[in-house]
Amino acid sequence: MPENDEKKPGGLKGLWRGFRETIYGMSAHDMSRAALRTRASMEHLFILITMGDMLGIPILPPYYSLRLLPYVVPQIATWKRRMLREKDVSDAMF
Repeated sequence: MPENDEKKPGGLKGLWRGFRETIYGMSAHDMSRAALRTRASMEHLFILITMGDMLGIPILPPYYSLRLLPYVVPQIATWKRRMLREKDVSDAMF
């Protein structure tokens, strides 16, 4: 039978791993989630500035928008869905 490498180690190694994961969850998890949210907001703002013509907000001349289009195409569908969805008060809280 092949050994399963994903087994949880027992004893002292398991205790140390649990301690590390707990400390990470208490200290760094919230910061990493905030960094991911900030990155997503910055990406959506960049797409709004460059491809705002799709929503009727012309900010950049079309020449520059067309030059950046190949880099933005994979994210356009999710960006449009996020920009056009209805906002609620609870969205700002979470």
